[in-house]
Amino acid sequence: MIKYLDQGKVDTRSGFGAGLSELGRTNPNVVALCADLVGSLKMQEFINENPDRFFQVGIAEANMMGIAAGLTIGGKIPFTGTFANFSTGRVYDQIRQSIAYSGKNVKICASHAGVTLGEDGATHQILEDIGLMKMLPGMTVINPCDFNQTKAATIAIADYHGPVYLRFGRPKVANFITDDIPFEIGKGIVLSRGKDVTIAATGHLVWEALQAAERLEEEGISAEVINIHTIKPLDKKLLISSVIKTGCIVTAEEHNFLGGLGESIAGTLASCHPTPQEFVATKDTFGESGTPAELMDKYGLNKKAIIAATKRVLARK
Repeated sequence: MIKYLDQGKVDTRSGFGAGLSELGRTNPNVVALCADLVGSLKMQEFINENPDRFFQVGIAEANMMGIAAGLTIGGKIPFTGTFANFSTGRVYDQIRQSIAYSGKNVKICASHAGVTLGEDGATHQILEDIGLMKMLPGMTVINPCDFNQTKAATIAIADYHGPVYLRFGRPKVANFITDDIPFEIGKGIVLSRGKDVTIAATGHLVWEALQAAERLEEEGISAEVINIHTIKPLDKKLLISSVIKTGCIVTAEEHNFLGGLGESIAGTLASCHPTPQEFVATKDTFGESGTPAELMDKYGLNKKAIIAATKRVLARK
């Protein structure tokens, strides 16, 4: 299998900041809004270079979504920034009515998603956001895996017309996607070919899936690892072609198994190619306070859990 190298651990929110800064230099229609979390969203460079294209709305997330929707009418491309919990759960009505229903070209950019937000605890660790967003008609949902891919996704969504939910995180994680791997909305990426099992992962779990595949190879198990960075629209063709070859699949995500990537894939396979599947995800629970590593271990969101799920699904083939 192809072995990917960690180019240096860095947070995916910094990838968003880097992408937004580049857009500030190349696309005059891009504007940014933030709900009093400029530092956390890494938006300061964009603000320094484009002070007239930034709007600080304060702790008024619902207003931020309404303002962003209005800005699209004048041809602007607004990028909103706050924590994932506040980007979705707190403002769901505004997103549904003012953005999704109206088909507004707003980019909802959400940091600190999942349990890897860490010590701030369960009230801030949203594990339902992918489900909330993917159920909205017309909403595109993207969950990149590292700094490089988050930067590429941020740049890509500016050229995509329509509402987008872009999810990224707080902790420093492996940065391994190289510049020669293109980012295309709606197209998964096969990172490693295999014949025994498909592992479809998203976000922080992609690196864990690659690490699990290396360990499985040592045991004679050939895993095909797919990076599903776009959860909606889902790359059904790629997934089906993979499971036709391998005969079983493990899905891995830092999200509730209800409503997440695994559920989307299960629905696709049930209607097109029924296949044994195991889920690596949180089990209908809230999080708690702890370090990201402690929480990923407690909730079974790591390579160890992926290896165990692989062995379970292989036994069901």
